[in-house]
Amino acid sequence: MLYHILANLTVIIHFFFIAFVAVGGFFIFRFKRLVFLHVPAVLWAVLVEFKGWICPLTPLEQLLRNLAGRNGYSGGFIEHYLVPLIYPEGMTPSLHFTIGGLLVLVNGTLYGIFFYKISNKNRHN
Repeated sequence: MLYHILANLTVIIHFFFIAFVAVGGFFIFRFKRLVFLHVPAVLWAVLVEFKGWICPLTPLEQLLRNLAGRNGYSGGFIEHYLVPLIYPEGMTPSLHFTIGGLLVLVNGTLYGIFFYKISNKNRHN
């Protein structure tokens, strides 16, 4: 039971990490210090996508599921709704590269605007 709970917790953390990487750049305008967490998270996510690496949370979750005596993702809400979002079928290398490119494009644009506003604010002070 404990391993099952830890596996589900790992999926939840993984989901929130992905969400943070995807939309966290929009929050830097309100919470400027978030930059120090968001930039490394985006860099990691882009590397994972461009290099085709596996995030360490994936094998951790699989290990915990195996320790819980479970194979696959049958079960409750987490397995049914969150897991397919995090581990979609048919992920090809070109799709990984596209996702990485979108992360760079969106976050690069947001950070460009962010630093432009900061530099303009400093010039006017």
